[in-house]
Amino acid sequence: MVDYLQNEELEEMMGRYDLTDEQYALIEPHLPSNTKQVGHPYGAHRPIINGICWRLHTGAPWPDIPERYGNWKTIYDRYPTWRREGIWDRVMQALQRKLDEEGLIDYDQWGLDGTVVRAHRAAAGARKKEGLMREKNPQTTPLGTQSEASRPKSTS
Repeated sequence: MVDYLQNEELEEMMGRYDLTDEQYALIEPHLPSNTKQVGHPYGAHRPIINGICWRLHTGAPWPDIPERYGNWKTIYDRYPTWRREGIWDRVMQALQRKLDEEGLIDYDQWGLDGTVVRAHRAAAGARKKEGLMREKNPQTTPLGTQSEASRPKSTS
């Protein structure tokens, strides 16, 4: 559908999250070719990638991908298939390598996603509260502080 359009029409049709010509030229050499594929050959990669970008940016359900990117099921299937085959990893490594060669990666900078780091409140400096342990369970009660009710009863 997009192949026969003139450049002006293509620019008007481009969505907000579509790759530019320059961006696509960077990743195109790392995408699979149709020459080695058995069975039905891949269609054009660019609309599929643009559909994936649209979906990832908007967070919309896969069936809501605009028709200009092609069949949503094809886009949905291609995304995990390329993940399993390592295509996305190859593209990412190639882009990182290019940025590194241009000196645009700052290896002194680092980040940490705090949403997956869990710490006990005492690790953050909070005071431990006394008496929060269950007194009836001797396994969770500190030694020497068992209450009368939790002490073992003598049978003699």
